[in-house]
Amino acid sequence: MTGLSISRAWEESKASIAVDGKLMLIVAAALVALPEIIGSVIVPQSTQTEGTLASTLVLLITSILTLIGQLAIIRLAVAPAVSVGEAIAHGARRMPIYLVAGIMLTIAFVLALIPFALILYGAGVPLDPANELATVASPVTMVLALVYLALLIFVCVRMLMASPVASEEEVGPIQILRRSWDLTSGHWWRLFAFLVIFFIGAAIAIAAVNWVISFVAVMLFGPIEPMSASALVVALVDACVNATVTVLLAVMLARIYLQLAGRESADVGVPISGT
Repeated sequence: MTGLSISRAWEESKASIAVDGKLMLIVAAALVALPEIIGSVIVPQSTQTEGTLASTLVLLITSILTLIGQLAIIRLAVAPAVSVGEAIAHGARRMPIYLVAGIMLTIAFVLALIPFALILYGAGVPLDPANELATVASPVTMVLALVYLALLIFVCVRMLMASPVASEEEVGPIQILRRSWDLTSGHWWRLFAFLVIFFIGAAIAIAAVNWVISFVAVMLFGPIEPMSASALVVALVDACVNATVTVLLAVMLARIYLQLAGRESADVGVPISGT
């Protein structure tokens, strides 16, 4: 079993960003920040949860572009000799395969609900949507929900290397999932701790920035509405913060992947500009 040092991955990530950070930010700005800004101005975040056609399309397009950006940033972190254009082209080429792997994993999660539903049915818990309150209040439901949540967390941690594998190995969707499962074997707790610390820190930072900017934008430009100045200001700041978080996470995953895959010779290189 290959060793894993999160602290080493963090130090290598900082070094990688120091050298190639400008190129990574260009990718993040083009494929994460800009689409999010445009989408947030057209459909502000306060209305994106309403399930309208516009919000669904915005979510779909930004999600696809973010996947391409994530794979491209990983490519830059692993192979710093490539240009921005090459990294984006690589991410676009590998994105459909990575997307299929994600869809397969989502289907597996949905299918995993079937045994839980059968247990609820056998226990006499009402599954009628009209009586949703009774279902949620059932002790059996709460226990099964915790078990299912634990299953989701366990599998998600084991799939943490899926994006680096999708970017750096010429394999198909099923192989991506298998390879991630193999690479993370024996490292679950360290990877879980890394995710918890990273996402708590990111959530606090994003929430704090979002609250401050939203408050200031409303005070200066009025309510946050579609195509308004306040919506543009909030979208700009949110997109920049999210792009920064995306870069940091992608680079960390890339450096962790190099350790787990035994490719520690892939050192931080010299940035190459261009498209």
